[in-house]
Amino acid sequence: MDYFLIATVLIVLSAIFGYINTRFLKLPNSIGLMLITILFTLAVFLLSYFDDTLLLKERELITSIDFKTVLLDIMLSFLLFAGALHTNFQQLKIQRKPVLIFATLGTLISTFLTGILVFYALKIINLDVDFIYCLLFGALISPTDPIAVLGIMKKVGAPKKLETKIVGESLFNDGVGVVIFLTIYQIASGGTDVSAGHIVELFFVEVVGGIIFGLIIGWITYRLLKSIDDYDTEVIITLAAVMGGTLVAQHFHLSAPLAMVTAGLLVGTDTVRKNSMSQVTEMYVDKFWELIDVLLNTVLFVLIGMEILVLTLDTTYILAGFMVIPLLLLARYVSLLLPIKLYAEKLDFVPKTNLIMTWGGLRGGISIALALSLTQDMERDLFLVITYIVVVFSILVQGLTVGKLIKKFTQEI
Repeated sequence: MDYFLIATVLIVLSAIFGYINTRFLKLPNSIGLMLITILFTLAVFLLSYFDDTLLLKERELITSIDFKTVLLDIMLSFLLFAGALHTNFQQLKIQRKPVLIFATLGTLISTFLTGILVFYALKIINLDVDFIYCLLFGALISPTDPIAVLGIMKKVGAPKKLETKIVGESLFNDGVGVVIFLTIYQIASGGTDVSAGHIVELFFVEVVGGIIFGLIIGWITYRLLKSIDDYDTEVIITLAAVMGGTLVAQHFHLSAPLAMVTAGLLVGTDTVRKNSMSQVTEMYVDKFWELIDVLLNTVLFVLIGMEILVLTLDTTYILAGFMVIPLLLLARYVSLLLPIKLYAEKLDFVPKTNLIMTWGGLRGGISIALALSLTQDMERDLFLVITYIVVVFSILVQGLTVGKLIKKFTQEI
């Protein structure tokens, strides 16, 4: 299939499903789109018993898309810049210490705890999987997905200080999670050059290098915006910053997602906005990136729903997926205990922050993309099914109920 045809089909389906959701279901966009797409795909499966033409066409479409490349190398930078651009920087600055620990130590603890729990849980159902592969699964599933989290948090009306913790963690922990994933991946694939020094180097190049590069991109963008007053050109400058910055970051093996988060936070601060944008420019920049955010999110969640076509639907694998859900929630709860204990009183955390952040830590397309990058030797089919079930449960069940949970424990705030 050619790229224009693929893009056309995805956008047409996204428009149809988006209309159905907005007109009838009235669910948050990401939840409604994924639910409708899954139901549509299941209906195509049922129809295939009579005529498999539509099923074959849909499968041809989804297999022709490199989901990992489309999400991690292209869409993610745009989505993260758009999300960071509208994040409350002042609140994030206040909450920076717990957010940093959530995104680093919390992700690391969750990775190892998930790996251990999954290793023993799979043995119960007679799936003998090497521990290193379970650890690899822990690395790909532990980071919360910033795209899913941002989409849901916009709708639930959480207190700003709580929203900042959840969104701030999700914006930064994917960079840390990818470093952990790549390190374990090299060990699992028999890499011989993995050492403590190599891990430290990888961390600094990917994470620290990405953040520094993002500051540079953000500062250059700020200076360019400040020097002119033409909203058309200024919108294009922000787009060029994301596209050009992503290419340069990928070339030098820096974390493009972290670079775009940092650049977006810098350009989106009140000080930068006041000093570099007129009210008209600010309105156009915000509306442009809101549209990019909505469009790409719409296409992404339709794609996630259609990924069911590439799964190996083995009943044992499906059982494993449902077994892993409570284990993953437990691992996340434990991984959050230390930073919440350290900063709960000092930063006046809302009641039951640990419980809310555990339930509100949604998984999404990033975990699926990383699972798709596994080799067959790494139990790809098994972990792809488990990841898909976790992601669907996370977005449909947790996403639909986290708002009620937040209101229950924060109604006095």
